[in-house]
Amino acid sequence: MTEVNAEAPEPFERAGKQSLAVGQAAGRKQVVSWALWDWGSSAFHAVILTFVFSVYLVKEVGDDLPGRISPGAWLGFALGISGFVVAVTAPVAGQWFDASAKRKLSLAVLTGITILAMAALFFVRDDHRYLWLGLALLALGSAAFELSNVPYNAMLRQVSTPATVGRVSGFGWAMGYFGGIFLLLACYLGFISGDGDHRGLLSVPTADGLNIRLVAVLAAVWFALFALPVLFAVPELPRTKADPGAARAGFFASYKVLWRDLKELWVVDRRTVGFLIASAIFRDGLAGVFTFGAVLAVQVYGFTDARVLLFGIAANVVAALGAIIAGRFDDRLGPKIVIVISLASMLVWGTVLLFVSGPLMFWIFGLLLTISVGPAQASARSFLTRLAPPGREGQYFGLYTTTGRAASFLAPTLFGVFVAVFGGDQEGAERVGIVGLLLVLGVGLVALLAVSPPDRTPAGQPVDAVG
Repeated sequence: MTEVNAEAPEPFERAGKQSLAVGQAAGRKQVVSWALWDWGSSAFHAVILTFVFSVYLVKEVGDDLPGRISPGAWLGFALGISGFVVAVTAPVAGQWFDASAKRKLSLAVLTGITILAMAALFFVRDDHRYLWLGLALLALGSAAFELSNVPYNAMLRQVSTPATVGRVSGFGWAMGYFGGIFLLLACYLGFISGDGDHRGLLSVPTADGLNIRLVAVLAAVWFALFALPVLFAVPELPRTKADPGAARAGFFASYKVLWRDLKELWVVDRRTVGFLIASAIFRDGLAGVFTFGAVLAVQVYGFTDARVLLFGIAANVVAALGAIIAGRFDDRLGPKIVIVISLASMLVWGTVLLFVSGPLMFWIFGLLLTISVGPAQASARSFLTRLAPPGREGQYFGLYTTTGRAASFLAPTLFGVFVAVFGGDQEGAERVGIVGLLLVLGVGLVALLAVSPPDRTPAGQPVDAVG
């Protein structure tokens, strides 16, 4: 890779010169508190965006939507717009979080917006006229949630060491999946299980989608509760002296700072640039698998609402176990090999799903597909943490989110385009959308193969992130 220029601008100096070690604030309490945010955030990702509310929007709210374009395609377009919004705002977020030393405040505000959007979904009734409100709230919540991951991911270095960053990252992802399991079980048992006009142990009426709308409220409360510990247990980093102008720059001026930093990063470490591009592509494919998995299960493979929720629970279990196991290999072999094997496996099982039918086949190959999602996500986060200079995690993860969101329209848009163009209004039209997801994963894998893995750093030593 390109060696560091001795006169490279300060924001991207070699981390070893900064005399900062990874995990200076690491402790079991802080690791658990940090991971609880992942546990709580599963409320949005698993319940709202993937297995419950998005399915309700597509199957119930939009079932009588007039026009040729299906509700599933509109969902793809809405999330694509959300990704574009993040792409044009996240560039300046990470650098401001670092320069202003307001990482935790930013996390609190963005998490709060996500929770409010989730709670407002209660007002989305079972009528196609409410589809647009539901899509708008999902788009808003998705944008705020993605931005909140910038300061959250930047904290990974504060709660890990060079020898454990892969395991801690995997533990966080696993906590998210297990949190999703518990919440999905609560939703299923309390609000969805059974037949008739009243569902679940709480016997909640199904009229006007009330049981699902109450699930959205429960998910909002869940996220709020488990988002609090990290705000108290993990200390804020001191204000950086490397680039004080970034904190004072206005919105448009911040893009000048961004452009300057990108040029500097290109000179200092092209490996990081290559990884940001590759990860942007394959991470969007990973998100698309979970986002549209439940929709495919219902619309194509004959799942009922209750069965898709049970599948969601099983998918979270296997993804969590995959993330925990892969974290060990990440620390021993490096994150790149974990990501490559995960993406290659997903391409195989996704291709099989194109040609099989019925609930049993989706149970088998859908679970084989999702077991690789957790390892790929966790190792992508640890990959960048190993590259980022200490004190610049927010800036790097801001670029991580920016590049990710710059490509985030790919999976949902290609899913929507393939469905609209090749599926039309025929039954099970969403099946062809799988091709769009596989294309994104494949391109991301090819791009990653050209990127050198991060350097291995002995435990307790400062991370030479860009050398």
